[in-house]
Amino acid sequence: MPSADRTVGRRDLISDLAAAVGARHTQTDEDILAPLLVDERRRYHGDALAAVSPADTAEVATVMRLCAAAGVAVVPQGGNTGLCGGATPQREVPSVILSLRRMREVRHIDRLGRTITVGAGATVEEVAGAAAAAGLLFPLSFGAEGTAQIGGALSTNAGGTSVLRYGSARALTLGLEVVLADGTVARLGRGLRKDNTGYDLKHLFVGSEGTLGVICEATLALHPLPRQRATAMAALSADAAPAPATGAGGASAGLEVLGRLLDASDGRVSACEWLSPTTRLLACAQPGGARDPFGPGTESLLLVELTSGRAGDDLRRLLEEVLAGALADGLICDATVADGTAAAERLWRVREAPPEAEKRSGGSVKYDIAVVPDRMPVFLERAAVAVGTVLPGVRINAFGHLGDGNIHFNLLAPSGTPPDALFDREERLTEAVFDVAESLGGSFSAEHGIGQRWRHELARRKQPAELDLMRRIKAALDPHGVLNPGKVV
Repeated sequence: MPSADRTVGRRDLISDLAAAVGARHTQTDEDILAPLLVDERRRYHGDALAAVSPADTAEVATVMRLCAAAGVAVVPQGGNTGLCGGATPQREVPSVILSLRRMREVRHIDRLGRTITVGAGATVEEVAGAAAAAGLLFPLSFGAEGTAQIGGALSTNAGGTSVLRYGSARALTLGLEVVLADGTVARLGRGLRKDNTGYDLKHLFVGSEGTLGVICEATLALHPLPRQRATAMAALSADAAPAPATGAGGASAGLEVLGRLLDASDGRVSACEWLSPTTRLLACAQPGGARDPFGPGTESLLLVELTSGRAGDDLRRLLEEVLAGALADGLICDATVADGTAAAERLWRVREAPPEAEKRSGGSVKYDIAVVPDRMPVFLERAAVAVGTVLPGVRINAFGHLGDGNIHFNLLAPSGTPPDALFDREERLTEAVFDVAESLGGSFSAEHGIGQRWRHELARRKQPAELDLMRRIKAALDPHGVLNPGKVV
């Protein structure tokens, strides 16, 4: 980064920022800044000269121009719910945090075209609520949706529980308004389903984690609002595998059940979530845990949900028929189909409980792995052996989006062992897990992003030609390294 004294002093910069966005929206108080300087998991801590909250795109552009002239970095920050330190400023770089929380209005809903245009500061939950009020579905859904802002969700290409049917944030993005490092405002895409006029530039910014530009507005695809929903959970039979604690055999059975559901439902499976035996135990441990619908058990669990925009009850019948066949063929040993919204929410509570359960167990090392779905059982078996070699007795909390090949392969210290036994071996455990994923043609970051945490792994594992292209794009759009330095590349 150039010196902050190159053009104007830092004190003058703060005054200029306050003049641009308002003194109330330019914060330098240490107590106000403190929660903005640490990430969700408290792994990364940074410093900032100020935090600013512009009211519109023009003010964002002014902030970028002022900071670029002063040689001060800009760190875009949404709901600050990321797990890789991507929104946390670095201590060694003079920075200003840019929050779009004031830019949260719903600007337009096109019911016929099924799109919604929103300010980047709206939360994912607010976008979904506005779509639902118009009788439509915004399907992006994940645990932090009540806090995560849509700009941050797009900048990290968020995934979640509905990727199997609707795709990740990238698939839902039809247009963006972004501000570049020099303050240039660019409108990329116009909300069209088809636009073949050159490079599709909006997708450069989806998943770029604020390193190429600041997303200020988004036009997003909507879908029919479900009029019927069928949710079920099954206990999978095939857990007598070489690595039973991972449920690798159960994952194989779960994939077979998923295949049958996809064939029978004409693609109406909206979620397919899997929990290993260890995850089931943690999620349902009391006090504070969810209720196990089958009572204590050692099998892995499969949560599936089908949705349709048509009224009726055919999805429930279809789901029951497929599960009955799976039971007869020995793929599952028990199942329950929710008989209403409350029952479905109880099943989803089992899936949503693992993160809090990990905290109660003393913390974890989190990995976000993707492989082609039919390779997931092999990954689980090989990764279990690899981490067990590094730390005998390590507990494997593997769960997640089996349907799209994304598993959260999280590790906890061996029972009765202090957490430091796990964290002291984190580097070797990481190498072991990522090597297995790479050997199977997988990714070490399916939906969490790169941020600060995995920047060195990206440099090590990405193909040289891909890295070179990424660095060229960064240099072209942000030659002075103003935007979110120290992240991704």
